[in-house]
Amino acid sequence: MSLSASKRWWLAASGVVWIMSTSTIAQTTSNTPPQVEWNLAEIYGSLDVWQREKSQLGGRVAGLASFKGRLGESAETLADALDAISQAEKDVVRLYVYAFLEADEDRRVSEAQERRGEAALLLAQLEQAVSFVSPELLSVGSSVIEQYLNTEPRLEKHAFNVRNTLRQEPHTLSDEAESVIAGTSSMRQGPERIFAMLSSSDMVFPTVTLSTGENVRLDQAAYGKHRASQNRSDRKLVFDTYWQAWKSYESTLGQTLDTHVKAHVFEATARKYDSALDAALAGPNIPTDVYRKLIDAAHRHLPSLHRYFRLRQRMLGLEDLHYYDIYPTLVAASRSFDLDEAKILSLASAAPLGDDYISMLQTGFAGDWMHVYPQQGKAPGAYMYGAIYDVHPYLLLNFNGEYEDVSTFAHEWGHAIHTMLSKRANPYETSSYATFTAEIASTTNEVLLQEHMLAQDISDNERLFYLGTALEAVRGTFFRQVMFAEFELKIHELVEQGEALTGDRMSEAYEQLVREYHGSDSGVLTYDPAYAIEWAFIPHFYRNFYVFQYATSIAGGTMFAERFLTGDQQARDDYLAVLSSGGSRYAYELLQEYGIDLATDAPYDALISRMDRVMDEIEVILDRQAN
Repeated sequence: MSLSASKRWWLAASGVVWIMSTSTIAQTTSNTPPQVEWNLAEIYGSLDVWQREKSQLGGRVAGLASFKGRLGESAETLADALDAISQAEKDVVRLYVYAFLEADEDRRVSEAQERRGEAALLLAQLEQAVSFVSPELLSVGSSVIEQYLNTEPRLEKHAFNVRNTLRQEPHTLSDEAESVIAGTSSMRQGPERIFAMLSSSDMVFPTVTLSTGENVRLDQAAYGKHRASQNRSDRKLVFDTYWQAWKSYESTLGQTLDTHVKAHVFEATARKYDSALDAALAGPNIPTDVYRKLIDAAHRHLPSLHRYFRLRQRMLGLEDLHYYDIYPTLVAASRSFDLDEAKILSLASAAPLGDDYISMLQTGFAGDWMHVYPQQGKAPGAYMYGAIYDVHPYLLLNFNGEYEDVSTFAHEWGHAIHTMLSKRANPYETSSYATFTAEIASTTNEVLLQEHMLAQDISDNERLFYLGTALEAVRGTFFRQVMFAEFELKIHELVEQGEALTGDRMSEAYEQLVREYHGSDSGVLTYDPAYAIEWAFIPHFYRNFYVFQYATSIAGGTMFAERFLTGDQQARDDYLAVLSSGGSRYAYELLQEYGIDLATDAPYDALISRMDRVMDEIEVILDRQAN
């Protein structure tokens, strides 16, 4: 998640990577160990220190306007201005991250939410205060700016971002217009904040009685847990009840997401982009061909997804397959994992990445960097936040001891080590990497963990379990995310075409895509239209064309992992070079240099080839067991 549009280089991508895990529960149980908490005192020693810093930063942010109209005076003045802006951004981001993390410990604490809002407002003020930079650089002209970059050593760390601004000249507005757009930043973040508070704090979630007699309050995390129940009647009950609750908010959440989409379309139009998609991908300089190739590849490989669904039906022993049947494990897990085992397995599976990578993991594990177990009011899911340049990354987890939790653990630590490598190799100004490479760092770890588990001397049933998780990773991280990406593109296009984007219209568009991806019209899987409200539950739609990068990344990460596992001696160096480059290069071009071109079929074909091989192995085991 970025704190601002990536095209505004002076507010660099924040380094937070947001992964919603569906295996978490929202409140502690009698089996939950004592909480393992992060130490936010390593950011600020106390709330009083935070408050004093906020007061001081307000003046510094306002003072940045003194550079307005002076960027062309000399190379020295330009360096002074960019250094001051960069330092202010660095300190404001630190303030924001502290408030963000504290607020996510317990979203019911209104004072913490207020501090998060205050920090977000300061970020918006910073964005507005420096909104003059891009139009002024363009006014000075690229020839003069290039001369400054080549003669003033202090500008070296700013050079990539300055040139990136010059690249976007056709879409940079006047000083006054940039200031107006920057001033709307806090308002444009409103839909996301409304969704977060409604879905995690204010929504009334129903309670169901499972076949075991247990009464369960179906909040988001409990839904994630119980939709995977091995009892079919329970998971149908969970689906029916949960989505009925969301359906009652369809109009409200439709308006919320519609407002968010309209903000994207407004800014894209104002900046003279052809579409909101073009605008979103222009900042990180990702060709729109990547987005469209990804969707084409997913549709081309739907037969493999449908083959998986038929295999799932066979393994679950069902006469027919419904949408509520896609989450239970193909083979029941007989093993649970504690936090120490998650650390051990993450270290062992990361061995192909080298001693330095392992040492960095060990350093992280030894620190107070994580908030580990679920608790009432805590943010659901899992994420890594590494935006503070001179403090280590922080990780939020909701660890319950399932294999999926171990996989999420390895995933988030992939992000953390990426952050550490990037910071070590880059100054602050180019340390924030694009999401396009971020998810490669995490999905590669997931694949390596899967292969590590499969390399053990295990029974057929255990092997089927891990092979099943590998298939689920492709379904959930590739096909499902591409479906989300196609839906996101669709709702933006509807707004761009002048159509009304209501909650009901979104449900209609979402149902059409789900049916196509899941083969509902060809007898592969039965889909109940009552579940089409699922779009309203997805937090990633409040990021600007974000989710597609999960899918591109599992393709790229799988290509890297396969190179490791086949003994490619150059693979590790290539992989670490990508992670260490941070934001000093355009992510698409960086990956292309190291053999992964995500605007071509090759990465996606490689991913689905692995999926097909996994299904081949499962069928061999099943046939052997049947005989």
